[in-house]
Amino acid sequence: MIDYNGLLPLYKPRGMTSHDCVARLRKLLKFKKIGHTGTLDPEVDGVLVLCLGRATKIAQYLLEFNKAYEGTIRLGTATTTEDEAGAVTESRELGEDFSRRDLEQVFQSFTGNVRQTVPIYSAVKVNGKKLYEYAREGLSVARPVREIHIYELKLTGNAEVYRSDIPFFVSCSKGTYVRTLAVDIGRKLGYPAHLKSLTRVQAGSFTLADCWSFDRIESLLDSGHFCDCLKPIECGLSHMDKWTVDDRTAEEVVHGAVLPQADAPDSPLFAVFDRNHCCLAIYERHPVKKGFIKPRKVLAVRA
Repeated sequence: MIDYNGLLPLYKPRGMTSHDCVARLRKLLKFKKIGHTGTLDPEVDGVLVLCLGRATKIAQYLLEFNKAYEGTIRLGTATTTEDEAGAVTESRELGEDFSRRDLEQVFQSFTGNVRQTVPIYSAVKVNGKKLYEYAREGLSVARPVREIHIYELKLTGNAEVYRSDIPFFVSCSKGTYVRTLAVDIGRKLGYPAHLKSLTRVQAGSFTLADCWSFDRIESLLDSGHFCDCLKPIECGLSHMDKWTVDDRTAEEVVHGAVLPQADAPDSPLFAVFDRNHCCLAIYERHPVKKGFIKPRKVLAVRA
C-alpha cells in the first residue's frame, strides 16, 4: 500500500458532505489515514483541504484558516436552515429596490468584529446535544452567541440597483456562518432572507485555482500521477510564525526536547523548520518553565 503524505486542496461539489468527500477519497486510494480541515455544508461547493498521512497531524491547525466565499443572498423569504435546503418560514413581497450605495452602507456595518447567534441547524453542541438534533425534534434551546470577524464584505455584481438577489464576496474568520450573515443582512434591510448559493473560494493560502476535482483525481490515479495533487505539509502552516534552526537544534526538536526560548519567536505557537525548509514540529511556550518552549506536535519522523 502506498503511504501518501501531504495536503490535497479538493474541489468539493455540491450535494456531498465533507465526510462524504473523505470517504470517497479513501475508497479511491485504498488509504484510510485521511481527514478534512473543517466542514462545508452539503449545499456549498468549493475549497476543502484534506490531510493525508502525516499531514493529519496538522489538521487541527488548519482549522484556524481564514476563509473567503462568493454567494448570493435571496431577499423576501426566510427558511428553517437559513439556506435553500430549508422549508420556508416567512415570506414578504419586496416593495422596493436597493441602490448600490444602500447595500454598500449595510455591508460596511457588518465588517470588523460581529456577534453571531449560531444557527439552529448546526453541529454545535449545547448540553451535549447537537443543535440540529433539537431542531429535528422541534425543541427550542438557547443558542450560543459567538464573536467572529469580517475582514471584507462587498457586492460582486455591477448593477446600480438590486432587488431580490444580492451577489457578494466575504472574507471572514473561522467559525463564521455565512448563511446567518445573509439572514442578518436581510433583517437590516427590512426583509426576511436566506442564503441562495455559496462557494468557498479560499481557505488559508489555498484557492479554487489550486483545487482538484474528483474527475481529475481519478484521471491522475489511472496514469499513476496522483501525488501531483499533493502539497507539502509546510503549505498548511504559512499562517504560523516560523523558526528555522541549525542541524544540532533540529536533532533535539525531532526528539521532542524542551528548549530555551532564545531566538525562537515570541508567539504562543509556531512552526519549527530545518535548514532544508522541512517543518519538524509545532512548538509552544512552556506552561511552567518560563523562558522555555516545548513541542505541541512533532511532525518529523525519527531516523
